[in-house]
Amino acid sequence: MSVLEEVLAANDAYVAHFGAKSELALPPVRGFAILTCMDARLDPAKYAGLSEGDAHVIRNAGGRASDDAIRSLVISYKLLGTREWFVIHHTDCGMEFFTDDVIRGLLANSLETAALGAEGFYDVGEGPGSAEGAYIDWLTISDRAQAVVDDVARIRRHPLVPARIPVHGYVYDVRTGRLVEIPAATEAGRATS
Repeated sequence: MSVLEEVLAANDAYVAHFGAKSELALPPVRGFAILTCMDARLDPAKYAGLSEGDAHVIRNAGGRASDDAIRSLVISYKLLGTREWFVIHHTDCGMEFFTDDVIRGLLANSLETAALGAEGFYDVGEGPGSAEGAYIDWLTISDRAQAVVDDVARIRRHPLVPARIPVHGYVYDVRTGRLVEIPAATEAGRATS
């Protein structure tokens, strides 16, 4: 069943009270960006105290520093003036429950939605599948804190990222709502000029 009608009704209600939001500036008012996971349990506006127009929020599976995420961060500072970035992963992330080999095998067997059991994800559908998953780096996570460190370090080392931009590393706890700093990540992302 589609949620199209619900989404359009919600949009109508939003439009009715849009008001001065039409006057928000293009650059984010608070001058920072967040790279975080697409997990529906995470609401960066709430956990970081954001209002519309405050910050850029870049989301992908795992909140990983993929080429596309770095592309967005570079645009965020180069064209829109952000001066500080956060990489925020989270506890109980689905990207921790499989490996590249597992997702590739699941996709090769079937394109139907997999199920998650005690032993991880498994296929419940039937083929056809596709071998195209073998050509994607899925950026799965085997060590949460290390993944934050790795992502912050990758951003920091990128030749298009100025040394003056601090990159902070955190994990959002889905049980408490708290942002927990990963000190090694923040150290790796420290601004140097």
